[in-house]
Amino acid sequence: MQIGSEKWQNLIYEGAKKLDIDIDKRKIDKFAIHALELMKWNQKINLTAITDPFEIAVKHFLDSIVPVTIIPSNASLLDIGSGGGFPGIPLKIIWPSLSVTLIDASRKKVSFLKHIIRILELKNIDALHVRAEGFANKPGVAKTFDVIISRAFSSMTTFAMTALPFLKKEGVIIAMRGNLFDDDIRLLRSSINKRHAILMDDDAEAFEISVKRYSLPYLKSDRSMVSLKYGDMNTLPLQV
Repeated sequence: MQIGSEKWQNLIYEGAKKLDIDIDKRKIDKFAIHALELMKWNQKINLTAITDPFEIAVKHFLDSIVPVTIIPSNASLLDIGSGGGFPGIPLKIIWPSLSVTLIDASRKKVSFLKHIIRILELKNIDALHVRAEGFANKPGVAKTFDVIISRAFSSMTTFAMTALPFLKKEGVIIAMRGNLFDDDIRLLRSSINKRHAILMDDDAEAFEISVKRYSLPYLKSDRSMVSLKYGDMNTLPLQV
């Protein structure tokens, strides 16, 4: 199977249907361009260990669009540690009205992201060479994003703590993970509670933690989407 072939595009189309996501050929064409450029650049810089066209379709693109079901179409989204552009660019392609910021600590990866943004002619999206901690300290950045998301940024708890300064009051933090264990959630909840106990300002509110478990289409691959948003942890149940 070749990237961009009819078989590859049908894989995306049918897989999206299994995820209850509508996608048209024009958007799948953009996925194919992204994937082809990813493979070209991957020969020069380390963007991904996944190089099989089937796995690229499923593990990169289909997995990246799972959160579209809980992301408002006009949200401002921050993708931390975007790497090869996942999940931020596929989400932007699905929801063109999203305002997207991709950040990564690797200058070479950011060069690739800017290249993809340019050739796909995407609007209202930017890629920045910056670490999350440094970006949080820039003027006008704190508490400005509706959605903060990541697929590969450190541990889930570290990611959540890194993302909190960027989060709007009504926003959501989304961590895309592999198979998730109860201990992972307990650690996350404990870390959030400790932060809640330390802070004594308006940000010191409890969080609702929700977990959506799913399998990637065509694969017996257990995945988890963990979302955090301000709420009352005493009354809002953990969904597993």
